[in-house]
Amino acid sequence: MFTGIVREQGKVASIDGGTGGIRLVVEAPETAAAAALGDSVAVGGVCLTVVAAGEGRLSFDAVPETLSRTALSRLEPGGTVNLEPALRAGEPLGGHIVQGHVDGVGTVRSAEPEGEGARVWVDAPAAVLRYCIEKGSVTVDGVSLTVAALDDDGFAVALVPHTLAVTTLGALAAGDPVNLEVDVLAKYVERLLAPTQP
Repeated sequence: MFTGIVREQGKVASIDGGTGGIRLVVEAPETAAAAALGDSVAVGGVCLTVVAAGEGRLSFDAVPETLSRTALSRLEPGGTVNLEPALRAGEPLGGHIVQGHVDGVGTVRSAEPEGEGARVWVDAPAAVLRYCIEKGSVTVDGVSLTVAALDDDGFAVALVPHTLAVTTLGALAAGDPVNLEVDVLAKYVERLLAPTQP
């Protein structure tokens, strides 16, 4: 489990493979220093398992299922990714409950300065948008955010200067794909309220 509070921006060192799966290597000195084989790390909002760690680098494998449901295939060497190690018992829940299970890939409609921060509109699949409510939580590329506005095609988030500085969201531009995860609590509520089948 994660909270959507990014701990480090990692730099993509290499990506090997293709549609059959990839090996992703990320330079991440802080995260790598505390990581062990088998640990879970959210990479751009996608929960991945550490398959190798050392010398300031982490390696992950992404299988076709992961590639088909996320925007990981857009990554290129030299690019950056948001990283968050799994929450440990006793640590503060600073954002909201995030599983690292991407619900869909959205597309940035616009990213415009707004005062000291920025307002970003994201067009989202209907299956994601149905769970979004104004002032509710949503995860964009692994960052816990609050929905500031909604329309028929997507939602807006208001980014504070700190978020722009310490995450990859400060570099977003229209047309960029982003990993989206809705608040899992909304899905549980829907399931509990759904009529039971005989």
